[in-house]
Amino acid sequence: MSLRRRCACRTLLLWGFVLAAAHGSAPPAPGLAPPAPGLAAPAPALSAPALAPQAPLIRAEPARTAPLQTAHAAGVGCAAARQIRPGGPATLQPPGPAAVPSPGLLPGYADALSPTPLGWPRLDRWCVWIEPPSAAADPWQRRWWLAVSAALDSWSALLPVQRVADPAAAQVRVWRRRPPLGRTAAGRPRASHGRAHLTLVAAQRGAAGWRLEPSVEVLIGPGQRAEALQATALHELGHAFGLWGHSPDPADALAALPGAVPVLQPSARDRATLRWLQAQPSPFGGSVAEPPAAAAAAPPPAAAR
Repeated sequence: MSLRRRCACRTLLLWGFVLAAAHGSAPPAPGLAPPAPGLAAPAPALSAPALAPQAPLIRAEPARTAPLQTAHAAGVGCAAARQIRPGGPATLQPPGPAAVPSPGLLPGYADALSPTPLGWPRLDRWCVWIEPPSAAADPWQRRWWLAVSAALDSWSALLPVQRVADPAAAQVRVWRRRPPLGRTAAGRPRASHGRAHLTLVAAQRGAAGWRLEPSVEVLIGPGQRAEALQATALHELGHAFGLWGHSPDPADALAALPGAVPVLQPSARDRATLRWLQAQPSPFGGSVAEPPAAAAAAPPPAAAR
């Protein structure tokens, strides 16, 4: 994947489960505010081959049992999280691996998607925060914000998305940060302009009880031309909304290797894959038992940096 447009690497951090994609990854950039209230910083990623995408590697710790309610919480909306505990959902008994039919029987590139140990990380509605420009007169920050907003608008036409002004109210937070250098399997530095990190958390929002949520931090480097910024944001937001895999077709937004022309809108294959994902059963958004208080981390600063 072109390093000028987007990265082909991401890390899924799953309460003791670590999935490393084929291109490796790295921790968030120094100075990045903590991902969400009470959420610990992501752990270092596993190294992995630096060539074509391969199946993820999984290391798992035994899960302890606790009741899981599959009914999705109603009336939660995009309320700010009162508490978020990354360790809490580890006490759940996973409902079993997500069933994936044989390759070739799925629309688009759905056969390339990776579920989490608890199922497909999707929601019926997403709450998204985009880091605002620190100065309205700064044309470079404004250009970054407009490009990311255009990419989000493209996905918003395909699934319910609500923008929020408070990062604590979001499951997806987009930061104006260039990801730090990663390393290939051979130890060589690898740069990228975009990266997405997924953590599974238990969140308590508004007056509702605890529910299982995907929490995603997206880093989009500002040092790109406008079309490249939008293409990078479109790709990484596709990951954030559950498309944790890559397409072999360079005409797709989630292409593993991009073509000569930046992809600024989800393709027909992107749309078909997303429709398939949204139709899959998922425990995310559903009620969970209150996690142990010991799982909570110290709250981050009130304002994002």
